[in-house]
Amino acid sequence: MPLKVYNSYTRQKEVFHSITPGHVGMYVCGPTVSGESHLGHARPYITFDFIFRYLTYKGYKVRYVRNITDAGHFEEEGKEAEDKVGKKAILEKLEPMELVQKYTNLFHWAMMQFNCLEPSIEPTATGHIVEQINMIEKIIAEGYAYEVNDSVYFDLKKYAATHDYGKLSGRVMDELLETTRELDGQQEKRDKADFALWKSAAPEHIMRWKSPWGEGFPGWHIECSAMATKYLGAEFDIHGGGMDLQFPHHESEIAQSTICNHHAPAKYWIHNNMITINGKKMGKSYNNIIKLTEMFSGNHPLLSQAFTPMTVRFFILQSHYRSPVDFSSEALQASEKALKRLWEAYQVLKKLQVGTSEKGTDTALETKVLQWINEFDEFMDDDFSTAKILANMFELAPVINGIKDGHIPTNAITGSTLVLLQQQFKIYLEDIFGLAQIMSRNDGALQGVMQLLIDIRKESKAKKDYATSDKIRNQLTTLGIELKDEKDGGMSWQPFRPFKNKKGEFVFLNNATQRAYLIIENGIIICHFIKDKTKNKLPEVRVFEPINYFKTANIQELIRFEQKPKRVFFGEKHGPWHFSDDLYFTEQEFKTAFLDFLK
Repeated sequence: MPLKVYNSYTRQKEVFHSITPGHVGMYVCGPTVSGESHLGHARPYITFDFIFRYLTYKGYKVRYVRNITDAGHFEEEGKEAEDKVGKKAILEKLEPMELVQKYTNLFHWAMMQFNCLEPSIEPTATGHIVEQINMIEKIIAEGYAYEVNDSVYFDLKKYAATHDYGKLSGRVMDELLETTRELDGQQEKRDKADFALWKSAAPEHIMRWKSPWGEGFPGWHIECSAMATKYLGAEFDIHGGGMDLQFPHHESEIAQSTICNHHAPAKYWIHNNMITINGKKMGKSYNNIIKLTEMFSGNHPLLSQAFTPMTVRFFILQSHYRSPVDFSSEALQASEKALKRLWEAYQVLKKLQVGTSEKGTDTALETKVLQWINEFDEFMDDDFSTAKILANMFELAPVINGIKDGHIPTNAITGSTLVLLQQQFKIYLEDIFGLAQIMSRNDGALQGVMQLLIDIRKESKAKKDYATSDKIRNQLTTLGIELKDEKDGGMSWQPFRPFKNKKGEFVFLNNATQRAYLIIENGIIICHFIKDKTKNKLPEVRVFEPINYFKTANIQELIRFEQKPKRVFFGEKHGPWHFSDDLYFTEQEFKTAFLDFLK
Protein backbone atom coordinates (compact mmCIF):
# COMPACT_ATOMS: atom_id res chain seq x y z
CA MET A 1 0.00 0.00 0.00
CA PRO A 2 1.49 3.41 -0.94
CA LEU A 3 1.86 6.12 1.67
CA LYS A 4 -0.98 8.63 1.64
CA VAL A 5 -0.76 11.98 3.41
CA TYR A 6 -3.37 14.65 3.99
CA ASN A 7 -2.28 17.78 2.13
CA SER A 8 -3.62 20.86 3.91
CA TYR A 9 -3.21 22.86 0.71
CA THR A 10 -5.54 20.67 -1.37
CA ARG A 11 -7.61 19.44 1.62
CA GLN A 12 -7.43 15.82 0.56
CA LYS A 13 -5.34 12.71 1.03
CA GLU A 14 -2.77 12.26 -1.70
CA VAL A 15 -0.38 9.46 -2.57
CA PHE A 16 3.07 10.57 -1.47
CA HIS A 17 5.60 10.83 -4.28
CA SER A 18 8.85 12.53 -3.33
CA ILE A 19 10.29 15.01 -5.82
CA THR A 20 13.56 13.09 -5.93
CA PRO A 21 13.04 9.31 -5.73
CA GLY A 22 14.37 7.87 -2.48
CA HIS A 23 14.89 11.30 -0.90
CA VAL A 24 12.61 13.54 1.18
CA GLY A 25 13.12 17.17 2.11
CA MET A 26 11.05 18.19 5.14
CA TYR A 27 10.92 21.62 6.74
CA VAL A 28 9.17 22.12 10.10
CA CYS A 29 8.73 25.49 11.78
CA GLY A 30 10.68 25.36 15.03
CA PRO A 31 10.27 27.22 18.32
CA THR A 32 10.57 30.91 19.03
CA VAL A 33 13.09 30.79 21.86
CA SER A 34 11.87 33.80 23.81
CA GLY A 35 10.40 31.65 26.56
CA GLU A 36 10.06 28.16 27.94
CA SER A 37 8.34 25.48 25.83
CA HIS A 38 4.89 24.43 26.99
CA LEU A 39 2.57 21.47 26.43
CA GLY A 40 1.19 22.88 23.19
CA HIS A 41 4.70 22.91 21.71
CA ALA A 42 5.13 19.22 22.41
CA ARG A 43 2.59 18.06 19.85
CA PRO A 44 4.13 19.33 16.58
CA TYR A 45 7.64 18.19 17.44
CA ILE A 46 6.52 14.73 18.58
CA THR A 47 4.28 14.49 15.49
CA PHE A 48 7.00 15.34 13.01
CA ASP A 49 9.45 13.17 14.91
CA PHE A 50 7.39 10.04 14.24
CA ILE A 51 6.80 11.18 10.64
CA PHE A 52 10.57 11.58 10.26
CA ARG A 53 11.11 8.13 11.79
CA TYR A 54 8.47 6.50 9.57
CA LEU A 55 9.79 8.00 6.36
CA THR A 56 13.22 6.69 7.31
CA TYR A 57 11.69 3.27 8.02
CA LYS A 58 10.13 3.39 4.55
CA GLY A 59 13.62 3.65 3.11
CA TYR A 60 13.79 7.36 2.35
CA LYS A 61 16.89 9.41 3.02
CA VAL A 62 15.31 12.33 4.85
CA ARG A 63 16.75 15.80 5.26
CA TYR A 64 14.77 17.16 8.19
CA VAL A 65 15.22 20.92 8.71
CA ARG A 66 13.75 22.51 11.83
CA ASN A 67 14.61 26.13 12.46
CA ILE A 68 15.18 28.12 15.64
CA THR A 69 13.54 31.54 15.62
CA ASP A 70 15.90 33.69 17.66
CA ALA A 71 15.00 37.09 16.18
CA GLY A 72 12.31 38.72 14.11
CA HIS A 73 9.37 41.09 13.89
CA PHE A 74 6.30 39.01 14.78
CA GLU A 75 3.00 39.89 13.13
CA GLU A 76 0.27 37.59 14.37
CA GLU A 77 -3.43 37.84 13.61
CA GLY A 78 -5.19 40.36 15.83
CA LYS A 79 -2.09 41.19 17.88
CA GLU A 80 0.28 44.12 18.04
CA ALA A 81 3.49 43.34 16.13
CA GLU A 82 6.47 42.91 18.43
CA ASP A 83 10.04 41.74 18.80
CA LYS A 84 9.43 38.89 21.26
CA VAL A 85 13.10 38.15 21.91
CA GLY A 86 14.09 41.74 22.59
CA LYS A 87 11.05 42.36 24.76
CA LYS A 88 11.66 39.26 26.91
CA ALA A 89 15.39 40.01 27.19
CA ILE A 90 14.60 43.37 28.79
CA LEU A 91 12.17 41.72 31.22
CA GLU A 92 14.72 39.10 32.28
CA LYS A 93 17.62 41.59 32.26
CA LEU A 94 19.61 39.44 29.87
CA GLU A 95 21.44 40.15 26.65
CA PRO A 96 19.16 38.91 23.83
CA MET A 97 21.48 36.10 22.78
CA GLU A 98 21.83 35.02 26.41
CA LEU A 99 18.06 34.71 26.55
CA VAL A 100 18.04 32.82 23.24
CA GLN A 101 20.71 30.39 24.42
CA LYS A 102 18.90 29.78 27.70
CA TYR A 103 15.60 28.84 26.06
CA THR A 104 17.22 26.99 23.17
CA ASN A 105 18.91 24.76 25.73
CA LEU A 106 15.61 24.21 27.53
CA PHE A 107 13.94 23.30 24.24
CA HIS A 108 16.68 20.82 23.34
CA TRP A 109 16.48 19.31 26.81
CA ALA A 110 12.72 18.84 26.45
CA MET A 111 13.14 17.20 23.05
CA MET A 112 15.59 14.74 24.58
CA GLN A 113 13.13 13.94 27.33
CA PHE A 114 10.56 13.12 24.64
CA ASN A 115 13.14 10.98 22.84
CA CYS A 116 12.82 13.09 19.69
CA LEU A 117 15.54 12.57 17.11
CA GLU A 118 17.67 15.56 16.27
CA PRO A 119 16.84 17.21 12.93
CA SER A 120 19.34 16.93 10.11
CA ILE A 121 19.85 20.71 10.14
CA GLU A 122 18.75 23.24 12.77
CA PRO A 123 19.39 26.71 11.34
CA THR A 124 18.79 29.95 13.23
CA ALA A 125 17.26 33.18 11.98
CA THR A 126 20.24 35.25 13.17
CA GLY A 127 22.61 32.94 11.33
CA HIS A 128 20.87 33.61 8.01
CA ILE A 129 20.46 37.39 7.84
CA VAL A 130 22.35 37.56 4.52
CA GLU A 131 20.03 34.98 2.93
CA GLN A 132 16.96 36.88 4.15
CA ILE A 133 18.25 40.18 2.78
CA ASN A 134 19.00 38.55 -0.58
CA MET A 135 15.48 37.14 -0.77
CA ILE A 136 13.94 40.52 0.11
CA GLU A 137 15.98 42.20 -2.65
CA LYS A 138 14.63 39.69 -5.18
CA ILE A 139 11.03 40.30 -4.06
CA ILE A 140 11.55 44.07 -4.42
CA ALA A 141 13.05 43.53 -7.90
CA GLU A 142 9.95 41.53 -8.87
CA GLY A 143 7.77 44.46 -7.83
CA TYR A 144 5.99 42.82 -4.89
CA ALA A 145 7.62 44.69 -2.00
CA TYR A 146 8.16 48.36 -1.22
CA GLU A 147 10.42 50.38 1.07
CA VAL A 148 9.15 53.04 3.42
CA ASN A 149 11.02 54.71 6.30
CA ASP A 150 13.87 52.15 6.04
CA SER A 151 11.40 49.24 6.43
CA VAL A 152 10.27 46.86 3.67
CA TYR A 153 6.74 45.46 3.33
CA PHE A 154 5.27 42.77 1.11
CA ASP A 155 2.54 44.11 -1.18
CA LEU A 156 -0.13 41.56 -0.37
CA LYS A 157 -2.95 43.20 -2.31
CA LYS A 158 -0.90 43.15 -5.51
CA TYR A 159 0.09 39.52 -4.94
CA ALA A 160 -3.49 38.41 -4.27
CA ALA A 161 -4.68 40.01 -7.51
CA THR A 162 -2.82 37.37 -9.54
CA HIS A 163 -2.20 34.54 -7.07
CA ASP A 164 -4.39 32.28 -4.94
CA TYR A 165 -3.60 33.86 -1.58
CA GLY A 166 -5.52 32.26 1.30
CA LYS A 167 -5.94 28.83 -0.28
CA LEU A 168 -3.97 27.07 2.46
CA SER A 169 -5.90 28.61 5.36
CA GLY A 170 -9.23 29.04 3.60
CA ARG A 171 -9.12 32.82 4.04
CA VAL A 172 -10.60 35.15 1.41
CA MET A 173 -8.46 38.17 0.62
CA ASP A 174 -11.33 40.67 0.42
CA GLU A 175 -12.55 39.57 3.85
CA LEU A 176 -9.03 39.90 5.26
CA LEU A 177 -8.78 43.47 4.05
CA GLU A 178 -12.14 44.33 5.61
CA THR A 179 -11.64 42.58 8.95
CA THR A 180 -7.95 43.28 9.68
CA ARG A 181 -7.77 45.28 12.91
CA GLU A 182 -6.29 48.76 12.98
CA LEU A 183 -3.18 48.32 15.09
CA ASP A 184 -0.45 50.75 16.09
CA GLY A 185 2.55 51.05 13.80
CA GLN A 186 0.64 50.25 10.60
CA GLN A 187 0.33 53.80 9.28
CA GLU A 188 3.36 53.48 6.99
CA LYS A 189 1.96 50.46 5.15
CA ARG A 190 0.18 50.88 1.82
CA ASP A 191 -2.42 48.44 3.06
CA LYS A 192 -3.07 47.19 6.58
CA ALA A 193 -2.83 43.52 5.41
CA ASP A 194 0.74 43.98 4.13
CA PHE A 195 3.38 42.27 6.26
CA ALA A 196 6.94 43.24 7.16
CA LEU A 197 9.93 41.73 5.37
CA TRP A 198 12.39 44.05 7.11
CA LYS A 199 11.85 46.49 9.99
CA SER A 200 13.88 49.58 10.72
CA ALA A 201 15.43 49.40 14.18
CA ALA A 202 14.69 52.13 16.69
CA PRO A 203 17.75 53.55 18.51
CA GLU A 204 17.05 51.46 21.61
CA HIS A 205 16.61 48.20 19.66
CA ILE A 206 19.49 45.88 20.53
CA MET A 207 19.25 43.20 17.83
CA ARG A 208 20.04 45.00 14.56
CA TRP A 209 21.86 44.32 11.31
CA LYS A 210 23.00 46.46 8.39
CA SER A 211 20.95 46.21 5.21
CA PRO A 212 20.46 48.13 1.94
CA TRP A 213 17.56 49.91 3.69
CA GLY A 214 19.39 50.85 6.86
CA GLU A 215 19.96 49.11 10.19
CA GLY A 216 17.13 46.86 11.23
CA PHE A 217 15.98 43.28 11.66
CA PRO A 218 14.00 40.74 9.59
CA GLY A 219 10.28 40.08 9.65
CA TRP A 220 9.04 36.79 11.03
CA HIS A 221 7.90 35.05 7.85
CA ILE A 222 10.98 35.68 5.70
CA GLU A 223 13.33 33.55 7.80
CA CYS A 224 11.58 30.25 7.03
CA SER A 225 11.41 31.00 3.30
CA ALA A 226 15.11 31.84 3.23
CA MET A 227 16.30 28.86 5.25
CA ALA A 228 14.01 26.33 3.55
CA THR A 229 15.23 27.52 0.14
CA LYS A 230 18.88 27.35 1.19
CA TYR A 231 18.80 23.82 2.60
CA LEU A 232 15.98 22.16 0.63
CA GLY A 233 15.77 24.10 -2.62
CA ALA A 234 13.08 26.20 -4.30
CA GLU A 235 10.66 23.25 -4.09
CA PHE A 236 10.76 20.53 -1.46
CA ASP A 237 8.51 17.69 -0.34
CA ILE A 238 6.96 18.50 3.05
CA HIS A 239 6.38 21.68 5.02
CA GLY A 240 5.02 21.01 8.50
CA GLY A 241 3.86 22.77 11.61
CA GLY A 242 0.90 23.38 13.88
CA MET A 243 -2.37 24.39 12.24
CA ASP A 244 -2.19 27.73 14.06
CA LEU A 245 0.67 28.63 11.71
CA GLN A 246 -1.42 28.28 8.55
CA PHE A 247 -2.34 31.94 8.76
CA PRO A 248 -0.57 34.25 8.52
CA HIS A 249 2.82 32.54 8.71
CA HIS A 250 2.54 29.77 6.13
CA GLU A 251 0.38 31.82 3.79
CA SER A 252 3.09 34.49 3.87
CA GLU A 253 5.81 31.93 3.26
CA ILE A 254 3.99 30.69 0.16
CA ALA A 255 3.64 34.26 -1.14
CA GLN A 256 7.29 35.19 -0.55
CA SER A 257 8.74 31.99 -1.99
CA THR A 258 6.42 32.02 -5.01
CA ILE A 259 7.57 35.51 -6.00
CA CYS A 260 11.24 34.97 -5.20
CA ASN A 261 11.64 31.43 -6.60
CA HIS A 262 8.78 31.48 -9.14
CA HIS A 263 7.49 28.31 -7.54
CA ALA A 264 5.39 27.35 -4.51
CA PRO A 265 7.77 26.05 -1.82
CA ALA A 266 6.29 22.72 -0.71
CA LYS A 267 4.54 19.89 -2.50
CA TYR A 268 2.73 18.67 0.64
CA TRP A 269 1.65 20.81 3.61
CA ILE A 270 1.10 18.81 6.81
CA HIS A 271 -0.39 20.40 9.94
CA ASN A 272 -1.09 18.93 13.34
CA ASN A 273 -4.11 19.99 15.37
CA MET A 274 -4.01 21.76 18.72
CA ILE A 275 -4.04 20.65 22.34
CA THR A 276 -6.84 22.17 24.40
CA ILE A 277 -7.15 22.08 28.18
CA ASN A 278 -10.51 21.13 29.60
CA GLY A 279 -12.09 22.23 26.33
CA LYS A 280 -10.38 25.63 26.20
CA LYS A 281 -7.62 26.79 23.90
CA MET A 282 -4.26 26.95 25.65
CA GLY A 283 -3.27 30.59 26.10
CA LYS A 284 -2.03 33.22 28.53
CA SER A 285 -5.45 34.89 28.62
CA TYR A 286 -6.96 31.67 30.01
CA ASN A 287 -4.09 31.21 32.47
CA ASN A 288 -3.84 27.55 31.45
CA ILE A 289 -0.40 27.24 29.89
CA ILE A 290 1.52 24.29 31.33
CA LYS A 291 5.28 24.48 30.82
CA LEU A 292 7.02 21.21 30.10
CA THR A 293 9.12 21.48 33.25
CA GLU A 294 5.86 21.87 35.20
CA MET A 295 4.41 18.85 33.42
CA PHE A 296 7.37 16.69 34.40
CA SER A 297 7.46 17.97 37.99
CA GLY A 298 3.69 18.18 38.59
CA ASN A 299 4.12 21.76 39.82
CA HIS A 300 1.00 23.34 38.30
CA PRO A 301 -2.50 23.84 39.73
CA LEU A 302 -4.10 21.98 36.79
CA LEU A 303 -1.97 18.88 37.43
CA SER A 304 -2.80 16.24 40.01
CA GLN A 305 0.66 14.66 39.70
CA ALA A 306 3.88 14.69 37.67
CA PHE A 307 3.83 12.95 34.31
CA THR A 308 6.82 11.39 32.59
CA PRO A 309 7.82 12.55 29.09
CA MET A 310 6.96 9.09 27.73
CA THR A 311 3.44 9.36 29.14
CA VAL A 312 2.97 12.70 27.36
CA ARG A 313 4.38 11.26 24.13
CA PHE A 314 2.07 8.24 24.38
CA PHE A 315 -0.88 10.54 25.10
CA ILE A 316 -0.19 12.40 21.85
CA LEU A 317 0.25 9.16 19.88
CA GLN A 318 -3.15 7.92 21.03
CA SER A 319 -4.91 10.46 18.82
CA HIS A 320 -4.59 11.09 15.10
CA TYR A 321 -2.30 14.06 14.56
CA ARG A 322 -5.05 16.01 12.75
CA SER A 323 -7.58 15.50 15.55
CA PRO A 324 -7.86 17.94 18.46
CA VAL A 325 -6.64 16.60 21.78
CA ASP A 326 -8.18 17.76 25.05
CA PHE A 327 -5.78 17.59 27.96
CA SER A 328 -6.72 16.83 31.54
CA SER A 329 -4.98 15.13 34.42
CA GLU A 330 -7.50 12.30 34.18
CA ALA A 331 -6.66 11.76 30.49
CA LEU A 332 -2.92 11.69 31.28
CA GLN A 333 -3.48 9.24 34.12
CA ALA A 334 -5.38 6.95 31.76
CA SER A 335 -2.52 7.19 29.24
CA GLU A 336 0.00 6.44 31.98
CA LYS A 337 -1.83 3.22 32.91
CA ALA A 338 -2.32 2.22 29.27
CA LEU A 339 1.35 2.74 28.43
CA LYS A 340 2.40 0.73 31.47
CA ARG A 341 0.11 -2.14 30.44
CA LEU A 342 1.33 -2.09 26.85
CA TRP A 343 5.00 -1.83 27.78
CA GLU A 344 4.71 -4.73 30.21
CA ALA A 345 3.20 -6.85 27.43
CA TYR A 346 6.10 -5.83 25.18
CA GLN A 347 8.63 -6.92 27.80
CA VAL A 348 6.84 -10.27 28.08
CA LEU A 349 6.80 -10.62 24.28
CA LYS A 350 10.57 -10.14 24.03
CA LYS A 351 11.11 -13.07 26.41
CA LEU A 352 8.72 -15.55 24.76
CA GLN A 353 10.49 -18.56 23.31
CA VAL A 354 9.94 -19.10 19.61
CA GLY A 355 8.71 -22.60 18.80
CA THR A 356 9.55 -24.67 15.74
CA SER A 357 5.96 -25.42 14.72
CA GLU A 358 5.28 -24.56 11.07
CA LYS A 359 1.54 -24.76 11.62
CA GLY A 360 -0.35 -23.24 14.52
CA THR A 361 -2.97 -25.25 16.37
CA ASP A 362 -5.39 -22.30 16.46
CA THR A 363 -5.94 -21.23 12.85
CA ALA A 364 -8.45 -18.52 13.72
CA LEU A 365 -6.08 -16.94 16.24
CA GLU A 366 -3.18 -17.17 13.80
CA THR A 367 -5.22 -15.38 11.14
CA LYS A 368 -6.33 -12.67 13.55
CA VAL A 369 -2.83 -12.07 14.90
CA LEU A 370 -1.41 -11.77 11.37
CA GLN A 371 -4.17 -9.35 10.43
CA TRP A 372 -3.46 -7.11 13.43
CA ILE A 373 0.27 -7.14 12.69
CA ASN A 374 -0.08 -6.48 8.95
CA GLU A 375 -2.38 -3.56 9.62
CA PHE A 376 0.47 -1.70 11.36
CA ASP A 377 1.95 -0.63 8.02
CA GLU A 378 -1.48 -0.18 6.43
CA PHE A 379 -2.60 2.24 9.14
CA MET A 380 0.65 4.17 9.13
CA ASP A 381 0.49 4.46 5.33
CA ASP A 382 -3.00 5.94 5.75
CA ASP A 383 -1.87 9.40 6.84
CA PHE A 384 0.11 8.22 9.88
CA SER A 385 -2.77 6.70 11.89
CA THR A 386 -0.85 5.99 15.10
CA ALA A 387 -4.04 5.61 17.18
CA LYS A 388 -5.25 2.67 15.10
CA ILE A 389 -1.91 0.88 15.44
CA LEU A 390 -1.98 1.30 19.21
CA ALA A 391 -5.53 -0.11 19.22
CA ASN A 392 -4.23 -3.21 17.45
CA MET A 393 -1.39 -3.51 19.94
CA PHE A 394 -3.90 -3.55 22.78
CA GLU A 395 -5.74 -6.34 20.95
CA LEU A 396 -2.48 -8.29 20.80
CA ALA A 397 -1.51 -7.69 24.45
CA PRO A 398 -3.98 -10.29 25.86
CA VAL A 399 -2.64 -12.85 23.37
CA ILE A 400 0.91 -12.17 24.52
CA ASN A 401 -0.03 -12.41 28.20
CA GLY A 402 -2.17 -15.48 27.52
CA ILE A 403 0.83 -17.33 26.04
CA LYS A 404 2.95 -16.30 29.02
CA ASP A 405 0.34 -17.45 31.55
CA GLY A 406 -0.36 -20.70 29.72
CA HIS A 407 -3.96 -19.85 28.90
CA ILE A 408 -2.98 -19.98 25.23
CA PRO A 409 -0.74 -22.88 24.09
CA THR A 410 2.69 -21.82 22.90
CA ASN A 411 2.07 -23.62 19.62
CA ALA A 412 -1.28 -21.88 19.02
CA ILE A 413 0.50 -19.62 16.51
CA THR A 414 3.50 -20.50 14.35
CA GLY A 415 7.04 -19.63 15.29
CA SER A 416 7.34 -17.35 12.27
CA THR A 417 4.26 -15.40 13.35
CA LEU A 418 5.65 -14.96 16.86
CA VAL A 419 8.96 -13.71 15.41
CA LEU A 420 7.07 -11.27 13.19
CA LEU A 421 5.08 -10.08 16.22
CA GLN A 422 8.28 -9.50 18.19
CA GLN A 423 9.90 -7.64 15.30
CA GLN A 424 6.92 -5.40 14.55
CA PHE A 425 6.32 -4.48 18.20
CA LYS A 426 9.96 -3.43 18.48
CA ILE A 427 9.94 -1.50 15.19
CA TYR A 428 6.76 0.42 15.98
CA LEU A 429 6.98 0.98 19.73
CA GLU A 430 10.65 1.93 19.82
CA ASP A 431 11.87 2.82 16.33
CA ILE A 432 8.84 4.63 14.90
CA PHE A 433 6.78 5.77 17.89
CA GLY A 434 9.96 6.60 19.80
CA LEU A 435 8.75 5.20 23.12
CA ALA A 436 11.31 4.17 25.71
CA GLN A 437 11.50 2.50 29.10
CA ILE A 438 9.79 4.64 31.72
CA MET A 439 11.65 5.44 34.90
CA SER A 440 8.74 6.19 37.16
CA ARG A 441 9.02 7.92 40.51
CA ASN A 442 5.98 5.89 41.55
CA ASP A 443 7.75 2.57 41.21
CA GLY A 444 7.75 1.15 44.73
CA ALA A 445 10.94 -0.92 44.36
CA LEU A 446 12.84 2.00 42.83
CA GLN A 447 11.61 4.31 45.57
CA GLY A 448 12.87 1.90 48.18
CA VAL A 449 16.32 1.56 46.58
CA MET A 450 16.63 5.32 46.19
CA GLN A 451 15.67 5.95 49.81
CA LEU A 452 18.27 3.42 50.92
CA LEU A 453 20.98 5.21 48.90
CA ILE A 454 19.87 8.60 50.21
CA ASP A 455 20.08 7.32 53.80
CA ILE A 456 23.57 5.91 53.20
CA ARG A 457 24.69 9.20 51.66
CA LYS A 458 23.30 11.19 54.60
CA GLU A 459 25.19 8.96 57.04
CA SER A 460 28.38 9.36 54.99
CA LYS A 461 28.09 13.14 55.01
CA ALA A 462 27.38 13.15 58.75
CA LYS A 463 30.59 11.12 59.26
CA LYS A 464 32.44 13.48 56.86
CA ASP A 465 33.02 10.53 54.55
CA TYR A 466 32.73 12.74 51.48
CA ALA A 467 34.39 10.20 49.20
CA THR A 468 31.49 7.78 49.67
CA SER A 469 28.92 10.58 49.53
CA ASP A 470 30.31 11.93 46.26
CA LYS A 471 30.66 8.44 44.80
CA ILE A 472 26.95 7.73 45.35
CA ARG A 473 25.95 11.03 43.76
CA ASN A 474 28.33 10.64 40.79
CA GLN A 475 27.36 7.04 40.08
CA LEU A 476 23.67 7.93 40.15
CA THR A 477 24.40 10.82 37.77
CA THR A 478 25.96 8.46 35.23
CA LEU A 479 22.85 6.27 35.52
CA GLY A 480 20.59 9.23 34.75
CA ILE A 481 19.42 10.05 38.29
CA GLU A 482 20.02 13.40 39.94
CA LEU A 483 20.29 13.85 43.71
CA LYS A 484 19.48 17.29 45.06
CA ASP A 485 20.35 18.59 48.52
CA GLU A 486 17.36 20.54 49.81
CA LYS A 487 17.59 23.68 51.97
CA ASP A 488 15.91 21.92 54.90
CA GLY A 489 18.68 19.29 55.02
CA GLY A 490 16.69 16.65 53.15
CA MET A 491 17.42 15.11 49.78
CA SER A 492 15.30 14.57 46.70
CA TRP A 493 15.90 12.78 43.43
CA GLN A 494 14.65 12.85 39.88
CA PRO A 495 15.53 11.08 36.65
CA PHE A 496 17.16 13.10 33.92
CA ARG A 497 18.82 12.44 30.58
CA PRO A 498 22.17 14.25 30.15
CA PHE A 499 22.04 16.87 27.42
CA LYS A 500 24.71 16.68 24.72
CA ASN A 501 26.71 19.84 24.34
CA LYS A 502 29.76 20.97 22.42
CA LYS A 503 33.07 21.15 24.23
CA GLY A 504 34.04 24.51 25.57
CA GLU A 505 30.58 26.02 26.08
CA PHE A 506 29.01 27.67 29.14
CA VAL A 507 31.85 29.27 30.98
CA PHE A 508 31.12 31.19 34.16
CA LEU A 509 32.70 31.95 37.50
CA ASN A 510 31.33 31.24 40.97
CA ASN A 511 31.80 34.32 43.12
CA ALA A 512 31.76 32.49 46.44
CA THR A 513 34.32 29.83 45.59
CA GLN A 514 36.25 31.70 42.88
CA ARG A 515 35.81 28.77 40.51
CA ALA A 516 35.24 29.01 36.79
CA TYR A 517 33.35 26.09 35.28
CA LEU A 518 33.62 24.76 31.75
CA ILE A 519 31.50 21.99 30.24
CA ILE A 520 33.88 19.80 28.28
CA GLU A 521 32.21 16.47 27.46
CA ASN A 522 28.66 15.24 26.78
CA GLY A 523 27.05 17.99 28.78
CA ILE A 524 27.66 16.54 32.25
CA ILE A 525 31.40 16.80 32.85
CA ILE A 526 32.63 20.02 34.43
CA CYS A 527 36.10 21.15 35.36
CA HIS A 528 36.88 23.76 38.00
CA PHE A 529 39.53 26.39 37.45
CA ILE A 530 40.83 28.07 40.61
CA LYS A 531 41.29 31.77 40.03
CA ASP A 532 44.66 33.29 40.90
CA LYS A 533 43.56 36.57 42.50
CA THR A 534 46.96 38.23 42.09
CA LYS A 535 47.26 37.59 38.35
CA ASN A 536 43.53 37.70 37.57
CA LYS A 537 43.74 34.61 35.37
CA LEU A 538 43.19 30.85 35.55
CA PRO A 539 46.59 29.18 35.86
CA GLU A 540 45.62 25.68 36.93
CA VAL A 541 42.86 23.17 37.44
CA ARG A 542 42.15 21.58 40.83
CA VAL A 543 38.79 19.78 40.67
CA PHE A 544 36.96 17.59 38.18
CA GLU A 545 33.35 16.60 38.80
CA PRO A 546 30.12 15.71 36.95
CA ILE A 547 27.07 17.89 37.16
CA ASN A 548 23.68 17.96 35.42
CA TYR A 549 23.92 20.11 32.29
CA PHE A 550 20.31 21.26 32.63
CA LYS A 551 21.30 23.27 35.66
CA THR A 552 23.12 25.77 33.48
CA ALA A 553 19.72 26.94 32.25
CA ASN A 554 19.19 28.61 35.62
CA ILE A 555 22.64 29.17 37.07
CA GLN A 556 21.51 31.45 39.89
CA GLU A 557 19.22 28.87 41.52
CA LEU A 558 20.46 25.46 40.53
CA ILE A 559 24.26 25.23 40.38
CA ARG A 560 25.69 23.54 43.42
CA PHE A 561 27.71 26.00 45.60
CA GLU A 562 26.34 28.90 43.52
CA GLN A 563 25.53 32.26 45.08
CA LYS A 564 26.11 35.02 42.55
CA PRO A 565 27.46 34.01 39.14
CA LYS A 566 29.89 36.12 37.20
CA ARG A 567 30.38 35.82 33.48
CA VAL A 568 33.75 34.95 31.96
CA PHE A 569 34.64 36.23 28.49
CA PHE A 570 37.57 35.94 26.12
CA GLY A 571 39.05 39.19 24.81
CA GLU A 572 38.09 42.81 25.43
CA LYS A 573 34.86 44.24 26.82
CA HIS A 574 32.27 44.74 24.15
CA GLY A 575 28.90 46.44 23.70
CA PRO A 576 26.61 47.95 26.33
CA TRP A 577 25.79 44.66 28.02
CA HIS A 578 28.94 44.02 30.07
CA PHE A 579 28.76 44.38 33.85
CA SER A 580 31.34 45.73 36.24
CA ASP A 581 32.01 42.32 37.76
CA ASP A 582 32.46 40.48 34.45
CA LEU A 583 35.90 38.89 34.09
CA TYR A 584 37.91 38.86 30.87
CA PHE A 585 40.75 36.51 29.99
CA THR A 586 42.66 35.91 26.82
CA GLU A 587 41.71 32.76 24.99
CA GLN A 588 45.28 31.50 25.25
CA GLU A 589 45.31 31.86 29.05
CA PHE A 590 42.19 29.80 29.33
CA LYS A 591 43.27 27.19 26.78
CA THR A 592 46.60 26.73 28.53
CA ALA A 593 44.90 25.87 31.81
CA PHE A 594 42.46 23.63 30.02
CA LEU A 595 45.15 21.68 28.16
CA ASP A 596 47.15 21.28 31.36
CA PHE A 597 44.09 19.73 32.91
CA LEU A 598 43.66 17.24 30.09
CA LYS A 599 47.23 15.95 30.37
